[in-house]
Amino acid sequence: MSKMITWHKVLDNPSDLPEGRVTTVVAEKKTFCLTHHQGKFACLDNKCPHQGGPLGEGSIENGLLRCPWHGWDYDPLTGKAPGFDDGVETFPLEIRQDGIYIGLPVEETAPASLSDLMVETMINWGVNVGFGMVGHSNLGLADAIRQQEEKGNLRFFGIRHEGAASFAASAYGKLTGKPAFCFSIAGPGATNMYTGLWDAKVDRAPILALTGQVATQVVGTGNFQEVDLVQAFATVAEFNHRVQRDSRHTELMSLAIKHALLKRDVSHLTFPDEIQTLPAPEKAVADDPGGRITPQTISPPAEQLEKAIGMIRQARRPLIITGHGARFHMRAIVDLAEKLRCPVVTTFKGKGQISDRHPLAGGVLGRSGTPVASWFMNECDLLLVFGASFSKHTGITHKKPTIQVDFDPLALAKFHDIDCMLWGEISTTVALMHEQLGAVSTVDQRPQLQERWQIWRKEKARRLREDHGNGLSSMAVFDALNRFAPENAVLCVDVGNNAYSFGRYYESKSNNSFLMSGYLGSIGFALPAAMGAWAAVGENRPVVAVAGDGGFAQYLSELTTIVKYDMPIKIILLNNSELGKISKEQLAGEFAVWKTRLHNPNFAEFARSCGALGFRVTEKGQPLDEAMEAIFQHRGPALLEIITDPKLL
Repeated sequence: MSKMITWHKVLDNPSDLPEGRVTTVVAEKKTFCLTHHQGKFACLDNKCPHQGGPLGEGSIENGLLRCPWHGWDYDPLTGKAPGFDDGVETFPLEIRQDGIYIGLPVEETAPASLSDLMVETMINWGVNVGFGMVGHSNLGLADAIRQQEEKGNLRFFGIRHEGAASFAASAYGKLTGKPAFCFSIAGPGATNMYTGLWDAKVDRAPILALTGQVATQVVGTGNFQEVDLVQAFATVAEFNHRVQRDSRHTELMSLAIKHALLKRDVSHLTFPDEIQTLPAPEKAVADDPGGRITPQTISPPAEQLEKAIGMIRQARRPLIITGHGARFHMRAIVDLAEKLRCPVVTTFKGKGQISDRHPLAGGVLGRSGTPVASWFMNECDLLLVFGASFSKHTGITHKKPTIQVDFDPLALAKFHDIDCMLWGEISTTVALMHEQLGAVSTVDQRPQLQERWQIWRKEKARRLREDHGNGLSSMAVFDALNRFAPENAVLCVDVGNNAYSFGRYYESKSNNSFLMSGYLGSIGFALPAAMGAWAAVGENRPVVAVAGDGGFAQYLSELTTIVKYDMPIKIILLNNSELGKISKEQLAGEFAVWKTRLHNPNFAEFARSCGALGFRVTEKGQPLDEAMEAIFQHRGPALLEIITDPKLL
């Protein structure tokens, strides 16, 4: 019994393919070679059986169809190779009034592949947002992702550079505490993701990297784009494996995500080309996370908690410091601060975890901080530090009696001795402190907080008046952003002088969140991070990218991605035509300022050419307010370029 066939129109008019020519046509996601030879049309399989060369890109030479890759010849009408016993398959063809049709067998439903099984497992574990680029060595896995996106089970954003994919996924993990996945081909696509993966790793953000790989049978032969990705990712990935034919496939995906979640780290799986389309075993089902993740509400050791309670009871002027690791525990921490009537200051990575409008907020410590925070640290008699690392950039002194709370025992006393270390989940630990503290006799520091903020705001007003005639000051930019940024905005900040000024001058609002490349300090973070933030919050919260010209230009092309997916991201771009932070460091090291000047385009015009709204402000005054108000009122993506003075920080 002959197979049923379906007919597919592949060419509107036979005259579109002249005598002696060939072309590639598409039907049912497959390509075919259409030929016109000796007044007849024929349809052949498009793949040369030797190297897979696309015959539709070949030519008819001396009456034979020649493969464009290695010159093998076939009869243009029969598909046979003269003088040999091989050839390519032909398909029925009809010329009708409205064009040329080819007949294809009705396809049976394809069995689920190993990629289908693993992607479904990934979704069951809650990983349903991805960023990446489709290419020749990840096509089977990409098709499994496509099918799940068409079913509405995940969202995938095609980017212009794989580094942007990993930064976006890193930002998603920082904001939500859940992993997104980044996706690439073998070789350079995978290595392009490396920087963003390190950003996630050092900032303790869960992330899943999925990479294609060359076929196993050519590994070790110097194949095109062959890189040993398991070895290449060994230093960055906590979980790092090659998917193999006989792997426990769903378990491998489950463990990858479990490691990312519990270790707050990088997981990497690489998929050899031939593995991706193998049929899944008949009875195989996607794994489910039910019963696979333990509750993490662990309590600190009783003797250490008792010691901490004693230290707090003796303190008169305690100070609470929160780092990025405390971002999901701020309600409990602020309740404790209100009981102790003490200020809450943050590291730069923790900026915005308490609104600067809160009566106990003391601003940011360290190089990007305010004199308010440093004053209270100098005046305190006890530090309570939650989820911070004590690296040199945090600005936390080691000279004060200190209680440190962290979920990671390796983070406790990492750089120097700590008087009291509490290893436990932060919210659980703070709740136990509340229960056991009872009445306290601390000084009410709120009046002094108001006084110190008034002093600092007077100083900011003085700096706002500074003008050298070489562009706006950073103070002017962030004074305007203070007035126009939405209350619940997610703000993604880049690396450089723009970040220092942002930490110092922008006063966080009640529901702001801030994302940055903390310990890695990677320039170029802000724009792709904003894409990751938008994927996390959608239309529920505005997303703002704050960048300098040096950082923004690193992933400039992703502005087209933002427009493509209609992400209403607002970009505040400080353009001083200089890598200003590097110039400062050269001078501080008594070096000549060298190679830090930049040649920039008109970024506002570039934004408009991409389809976004673009404004440019070059002078101080009302135009800045009008432009900033306009971009925040605009419903789609918008960029505000501000010419700034590199010396007015």
